[in-house]
Amino acid sequence: MLGLLSEEIIEQHTEARLSRQKLLTRVPLAELSFIIAEEALRNPVGDTEVMRGQWQRLLELGALRNVEVQVMPAACGFHSGLNGSFVVLETKEHQHLGYVESQEVGCVVHDPAEVSAFGLRYGKLRSQALNGVESARLIERLVGET
Repeated sequence: MLGLLSEEIIEQHTEARLSRQKLLTRVPLAELSFIIAEEALRNPVGDTEVMRGQWQRLLELGALRNVEVQVMPAACGFHSGLNGSFVVLETKEHQHLGYVESQEVGCVVHDPAEVSAFGLRYGKLRSQALNGVESARLIERLVGET
């Protein structure tokens, strides 16, 4: 059984996440699209002030012209995103890759057929999720409920 993460590991994870946020505003701009489960937004990780800050940050990011934030409503029921999170990306050289991560283990997916399946799955999820305006309204309601 693994114990709690050490302060050093927590610090490394925090630095890595903060570093990745630079992708949101770098030049040239990267086009970014995110789908977040409503349940993840409602999961109280931190106190009310922390949660409100996270929701407000999502609203700020969703307002950027290169970022789209969509929420998968809880009422949607079963969808392919329940099988775990994944990332689909395209490099400057137009190579398509996938990435999956779980329990501190990450894997880059190079196989074109697998990457294509990720892309198709992502397209389906986008069609099932709330659009950007509806998603922002839901997040604004969460802010107002706190």
